[in-house]
Formats: sequence, structure tokens, C-alpha cells
Amino acid sequence: GNSQKRIRLINLMDRDNFCEKVAVPCSSELSPCSEHDRCAISSRKKPSIAVNIVLFILTIGTTILAGALQLGVNPLEHPEQIVTGVPFSFALIFILLSHEMGHYFVSKGYHIEATLPYFIPAPTFIGTFGAIIKMRTPVTNKKALLDVGAAGPLAGLIVTIPIILIGLKLSEVQLIEASLEDGFTLGTSLLLEFLTRMIFGNLPENYQIIIHPLGFAGWIGLLITSLNLIPVGQLDGGHIAYAVCGRKTKIISRAVLIAMLGLGVWWSRMWLFWALILLVLLGTKHPPPVDFDSPLDTKRKVMGGLMLFIFIVTFIPVPFGGLE
Repeated sequence: GNSQKRIRLINLMDRDNFCEKVAVPCSSELSPCSEHDRCAISSRKKPSIAVNIVLFILTIGTTILAGALQLGVNPLEHPEQIVTGVPFSFALIFILLSHEMGHYFVSKGYHIEATLPYFIPAPTFIGTFGAIIKMRTPVTNKKALLDVGAAGPLAGLIVTIPIILIGLKLSEVQLIEASLEDGFTLGTSLLLEFLTRMIFGNLPENYQIIIHPLGFAGWIGLLITSLNLIPVGQLDGGHIAYAVCGRKTKIISRAVLIAMLGLGVWWSRMWLFWALILLVLLGTKHPPPVDFDSPLDTKRKVMGGLMLFIFIVTFIPVPFGGLE
């Protein structure tokens, strides 16, 4: 499409963990804690935030470096130019932090003990594997499960949209004159296509947008939103689907994984990789909340429908062009 950029990118993996002991998704065999277990967990010493702070600082560093590398900076020859990666870094960190703090504050509202975000620095083209939080006490009911699951994607999307709009305003439109041997294009979604038309109108087929680092960070934010809203296992979409559909979510998760395999065969091999990650790490089951029987109110069902709509409009069928 016209709203694409020559650039290399490695997947973000953002998982919201509901386990108390480890920073990976819970086993599908987990069951709700007993009252004694919950008291034991709550009475434990709260973890130090030193690790959170160190990881946060390291991730700022790796994302600044990644942003500079994207602009062609050689940090060994011109270390003073590394600061050019700051706009990309700060925008991406802000999106990730907003997503995780959305989960955090709603969890606190339901008296669910949660850690502050753990950022994950990484030697990737974007400098991070995302961020996670840890839930140290179980989710109480379906209402809490839906609200906590939806809060992250909503908070992240709210800050992502203005970042994309600013990034598009700062982007350049160029005539396509060369092949894409030095990179590949970024795919588009319904929402991104709409925002792009708001800024640039209808571009001729032989023109492309060379997106500003802020716009690229926003693009990653949309990718994060859509990937987390996939209704599988304990992704945010899995929490929401379980709150709305209950134990039928297991069937939905399996159907979605099969669909992802199809996308991987016919459209983008990234979906084969992502389906494997979800199947191995998350599975298709979801542990029930403590109070499984309390029904959702109409407001939460509407919210579930809204999150499905957001998933559809942020979904990018072929995230990276030139990979196949």
C-alpha cells in the first residue's frame, strides 16, 4: 500500500502474565487459588522495584540505539548521533508503558495485586521485546477479567493514534524509483489506512510514504494492539473472549490458531511463527476467575464487542512486505 516504509523489524512480544511466580504466561492447567493461598500470596513481601527500574533504563538505552540505527547512524563512528534515536525510543516506551499501566491501574481498582511493568530490552531492530506485568493474586470475576484485559489495549491505542498522526505529518512522500533490496515495506490496517488518508488524501500508485520514526513507533503500537487482542489463551483478547464466551473460548482459540496457520501458508509466514509461539506458550485453555458464575452486564458485553472491532481495524494481514 501507499502507507509503507522500507525498514526491518522483529516481532514485539507483549504478554500480560497472571502467574505469581514467573514472568511467562500461566499454564493452562492453573485453577483459582483458595482463600488460604490468596492470603499467603498477599502476605508475602512485595517485590523490589529495583529490577523494574533497571530494565526500564536499559530498554530506554536499547530503543534509543535502535532508533538511531534505523536512521543509518553508525554508533561507532558517530556516537554523538545516537541521540537521533530519542524520538522513536520515547514514543515506543510511552506506548508500551501506557498499555501496561492500563492493566495495572484497573487491577488495583479491583484490589488485584499486580507488579509494575517489567520492560524487556533486546538486541532487535526496535530494541525491545515489549513489557509485561505480573498478577500476584487471582482475578475475582468475569467483570474484572474483561476490564483488566481491555484496559491495556485501550490505553495503548489512545496514545498510539496521536503518535501516528504526528508521525505521518512529519513523514515524506516520495516517488518510487528503486527496488526494495535494502529493506521491506510495512503493511497497513483499516485504521492506519484511514489515518493515512486523513493526512495525505489519495496518493498516486507510484508514490510511497517514508515514515518518520514517530510514525514507525505508532505503527508498532497498532501491531501490539492487534496481536494482544487475538482471542487465544491468556492474551488480552483471550481474557476478553473468556469473560464473554466462557468455556467456549477454547473452541474459539483453536479456530483462531487454525486461521493463523492458513494466513501463514497463503499470506505471511510471520503468522506461522506467531501461531507456534501462542500454541507452545499459551495453549488454548484459560483458567476461570474465582467467581465464574456471575454474569456479565450489558455494558461489559458492549465493551467486548468494541474490543473485537478494535482488533479488526488494527489487524495487519501482511505486517512486513518483502519477507516472503
